[in-house]
Amino acid sequence: MVSFFQNLVNALQWGSFYALIALGYSMVYGILMLFNFAHGDIFMVGAYIGFFVATGLLSLAVSGSLALPGWLVLLLTIIIAMALNSIVGMLVERIGYRPLRDAPRASAAITGLMIGIILETGNLALLGAQRLSFPSLIETATYTVGGVSVTNKKIMIVGVALFLMLVLHLFITKTKWGMAMRAMAYDFAIIPLMGVPINTIAALTFGLGSALAAAAGILYGVAYPILDPYMGILIGWKAFVAAILGGRGSILGAAFAGFLLGFIEIFTATIFPSTFRDLIAYSIILIILTFRPHGLFGEAYSARLRL
Repeated sequence: MVSFFQNLVNALQWGSFYALIALGYSMVYGILMLFNFAHGDIFMVGAYIGFFVATGLLSLAVSGSLALPGWLVLLLTIIIAMALNSIVGMLVERIGYRPLRDAPRASAAITGLMIGIILETGNLALLGAQRLSFPSLIETATYTVGGVSVTNKKIMIVGVALFLMLVLHLFITKTKWGMAMRAMAYDFAIIPLMGVPINTIAALTFGLGSALAAAAGILYGVAYPILDPYMGILIGWKAFVAAILGGRGSILGAAFAGFLLGFIEIFTATIFPSTFRDLIAYSIILIILTFRPHGLFGEAYSARLRL
């Protein structure tokens, strides 16, 4: 039981990254029916933005210009990086996707892949191939309860992820912009005829998803403080799988599937050799999608829209 709960804690942390990134995939796909394959690299950009923001705030603290505690530096880093990365996401939508809105879906998918390559190559050109170490903003404290060890960083990561998911849920369900997003996800063709500005909603969707990706990037840097230009490829594809598993446009589904994927991967690695982790984990997901082809929380009608 101790081993089970220890792995459960690890799975919650790992699933937090998948869930936050999967939300961006799910919103864009649900509203615009686009596979934003650049989203994993937007996660990488958010992590790097967080690195430079945190480094700048710490340098001000060292010089005496701005003395702030570590937790406040982390909070400011998350807020500033989310704001800046949302601008990156909106630029990606404006430059890369908006001109192809009425093009075949394959064209937009290829565009997403090319945008990802541009972001990776731009990172290499500006910063070089060396890895960067995310600054340590808070000291690690370990708490042991019943033989299960939990660090303050793991608690913080899961807590921040759940808080951001709650804020997104409230925004989607309680604001007029959220109502417009849900309406457009339901019927993309009719809602613009009722006066809903499609370009504004599209930019807002990309901005929100990119902001969440930045938060995931910073939390990832706190847990695993090594950043490299290709860090978003594998985790981005896995989060995309989680978004599909959750169901088209379902915020709850993307979050749940992100945590579920984290659980499957962690517990699979504890039972089988780590080299079989992805094979077994995605075989399980394949079986689930065989019986739930629209995802865990998806609607059947979504398969007939804008194909």
